Amino acid sequence: MSVTEEADTSPDPDRSQEKSKKTKHHRRFRAGAYRRLMLTGLWRTIVRRPAFWLSVLAVLIGFASGGAAVLFRLAVDEVQHLLYGADERLLYSAMSALPWWHLLLAPIIGGLLIGILRRLLLPERRILGIADIIQASSLHGARISLRNGLGSALNSVVALGAGGSTGREGPTVHLAAAMSSWLARKLHVTETMTRTLVGCGVAAGVAASFNAPIAGVFFALEVVIGHYALSAFAPIVIAGVVGTVLSRVVIGDYPAFILPELTTPAPIDYPLFVVLGLICALVSLAQLVAIKRCNNIFNGLDVPHLVKPAIAGVALGLIAIVLPEVSGIGYEATDLALRGDVFPLALLVIMVFGKVLATALTLGSGYAAGIFAPALFVGAMIGTAFGAGLNALSVSLASDIGLYGVVGMGAVAAPILGAPISTILIIFEMTGDYSVTTAVMIGVAVSCLVAQSGFSREFANGFFAWQLRQRGVNINAGREDGIIRNTNVGRVMRREFSTIGPEASYSEVMDKLREAVWGELFVVDNQRRLIGVITIPDLNAAALATSADVNTLVAGELCRRSPATLAANDPLDLAMETMESARESHLPVVDSMEHHVVVGFLHEHDVMTAYYQALLQARAEERGQRYEHSGHTHV
Repeated sequence: MSVTEEADTSPDPDRSQEKSKKTKHHRRFRAGAYRRLMLTGLWRTIVRRPAFWLSVLAVLIGFASGGAAVLFRLAVDEVQHLLYGADERLLYSAMSALPWWHLLLAPIIGGLLIGILRRLLLPERRILGIADIIQASSLHGARISLRNGLGSALNSVVALGAGGSTGREGPTVHLAAAMSSWLARKLHVTETMTRTLVGCGVAAGVAASFNAPIAGVFFALEVVIGHYALSAFAPIVIAGVVGTVLSRVVIGDYPAFILPELTTPAPIDYPLFVVLGLICALVSLAQLVAIKRCNNIFNGLDVPHLVKPAIAGVALGLIAIVLPEVSGIGYEATDLALRGDVFPLALLVIMVFGKVLATALTLGSGYAAGIFAPALFVGAMIGTAFGAGLNALSVSLASDIGLYGVVGMGAVAAPILGAPISTILIIFEMTGDYSVTTAVMIGVAVSCLVAQSGFSREFANGFFAWQLRQRGVNINAGREDGIIRNTNVGRVMRREFSTIGPEASYSEVMDKLREAVWGELFVVDNQRRLIGVITIPDLNAAALATSADVNTLVAGELCRRSPATLAANDPLDLAMETMESARESHLPVVDSMEHHVVVGFLHEHDVMTAYYQALLQARAEERGQRYEHSGHTHV
């Protein structure tokens, strides 16, 4: 081999270096492509999950609900400025400087406007609130009318602005829930997701109203959703936080009540908190009984519904002339009372009676529909009066009188709302003090225990449960009862059935009856309209009822006419009642009660199976799991 040939076969350093660079470049490209592919796959996996979109919707609902709460509050302030010259924070001071005729006329004018607005905007002729959310969530698939929500909110703005003894939480939360339900219907999401979105609206509404995100979340879970499954918990937390942030940006980071600095409870105070809890339980019962009495009185008045709020306005105006402290939400009077040295003991007691009466008139007449703030007001006055009374008896208190007022707020509100956890959390977020919250927990526990132990079973579960019982609504069965109500007969009925014409002979009836499902024949005309049913007992009854030869009778003469029937669109709870009253284990199903065309039959076994599946579905939902039945997946 020549020298030239040897040089040609030696390695080229430049070419090797270039090849090495290309290899590194390809490796980096493949690694980057792999990472991009992994991130893309992860993103696709995330966005395909319902939980992702539920979280996105929770953010939107948090903004919308928080915005609605802020607008509602600002609207109330504007109406109060118009009628009294001040907003809620200075309402008591402004009303104290007004002439008596002004205090009398303002709630009357408000009542007239409420009557007109209620007639024009609300088909049910009543302002809706939290009880209606609970009913819709438990029994109607969380379907809430947006029109009713807007109408109730507008009515409540007038009621609060005119000095009605009510709170912002009821109409605000109902409006937020109605907006969430409307969005869920527009997106055609599942019933479970609809209920979760309504819970998001409730959490954001409460959180924005009280500047209390934790309490808002637990109120939605405790009162509306009814369980703490992670599938509902996470989006509700997101909505509550978003609603709170929006409220703080627009209005400011201020608690609902301005509390003085409170001392840490001493051991000697805790037995007194127990006594205070017992007293507060009795006061909360008195408040609910007063609302019931006023409701009965106004329902019994033989006057148009249009003027009933104005009649309540007359009474509210008279109370305002004597006790302007109890008008409206009562923030200013509550803040002053919690200082412990502004109001004398006698006035504190009088304000308790005045607020109980004013709240009963406001809610019992349909003037407005919010009870949380009035309950806090009454509790603050009771607790402060309790502490002042002990001082008057020369009983040495280790803690401030204001601390007893805070304990009283929780101990009165918890049994009225039927939501002790949410009440404790609201107090905690107002005070930010664990030791004060411990004192509140003792008062709340005693108060709720006394309320549940039988002073009045009618009010044992609070104001909202009593409202639902007044309407004949039972939510004790929980979610499964709502599923049964929302399932119609047509979904579970059997379509295999035996029919026969009215002219069929006795022998034909016997032949058909031997092959009939469940031993029952449906006698129909040529258009398949139901004439009657035939069973073996019906044949025996027909034979005993006639002197003629039974073999000569035809199906039309042998059948039992006008039997109990079900329509295909009847709910299953009605089917259960019909079966029980007719004492039948299976019933024919017709397309409608008007046309009476037979389309199937329903056996009690089918109803029991549907109820069992409803139980399984409800329990799966509470655990945040998917429910599968008969090859279909229900979320």
